Amino acid sequence: MTELLRVGTRRSRLALAQTDSVVRRLASRFPDIRFETVPIDTSGDRDRTVGGSPDFTDEIDRVLARGAIDLAVHSAKDLDSTLPRGFELAACTRRADPRDCLVVRAELSPRRLPRGARVGSSSLRRRAQLLRQRPDLDIREIRGNVDTRVELVRNGTLDAVILAVAGLTRLGRRGEIGRILATTQFLPAPAQGALAVVIRSDDSSVRPIVETIDHGPTLAAVLAERSFSAGLGGDCRLPLAALASVRGRSISIVGEVLSTDGTRHIRASRRGPSRRAEELGRSLAKSVLDHGAAEMLASRP
Repeated sequence: MTELLRVGTRRSRLALAQTDSVVRRLASRFPDIRFETVPIDTSGDRDRTVGGSPDFTDEIDRVLARGAIDLAVHSAKDLDSTLPRGFELAACTRRADPRDCLVVRAELSPRRLPRGARVGSSSLRRRAQLLRQRPDLDIREIRGNVDTRVELVRNGTLDAVILAVAGLTRLGRRGEIGRILATTQFLPAPAQGALAVVIRSDDSSVRPIVETIDHGPTLAAVLAERSFSAGLGGDCRLPLAALASVRGRSISIVGEVLSTDGTRHIRASRRGPSRRAEELGRSLAKSVLDHGAAEMLASRP
């Protein structure tokens, strides 16, 4: 009898596309196993109003914990900086472009938005980075999936939205990108562009299957960035960013913490062997804390 493995994911079009890419990789390696995608509604999906829950993993965690699914595929940046007890980040597939981009109204120049342009974002990090560069912009809080956000530009509600390059690319909408934002000014969220496969820690039968699709350099980068976030408390109310890159057996990571209005920021970097990825992330967090991020954390709203 063919073995069945159930793969949990969010119900959004992007999440399903991402999960399909993981399932296809697994199926090509294990043709005798049937992989079934199980769409799940999270609290963040159910409440998209401003101030609603940002949690896009809660219900998936519960379904995985009780054994109704065997593994879960997440946008790695959606994961808590510390996984719940009993779960394990077993693999990351090769990372897509981690950068941010602007989708802009057709009649505007993506290189220079007009003063007071209405730019949509639900991310405190992106808001702070935009205001650092352009304090004259009118930053609007928005919710919804990628398609919904792009439509706000197309129908004239907003002049631009800032989104992840990876999400637009995975939806086949890369051609709508007006401008890709340089990481020198717009360092991405920790683990942005990466997909994470989470399993139960005690599931020794699923782990070796999932590990066959792991891209080691991506996993090392994600672990370093997540450790940086965890070292700062992993709080979504704090604008923080990180990006790691692996070359050979070495890894380098840059991290940043900003004030919510973009007027202050602290950036630092670390380099070392990739086997010490998590240690380097923690060391980087300590560095920015020692250089003033602790004060910024204490003074946040």
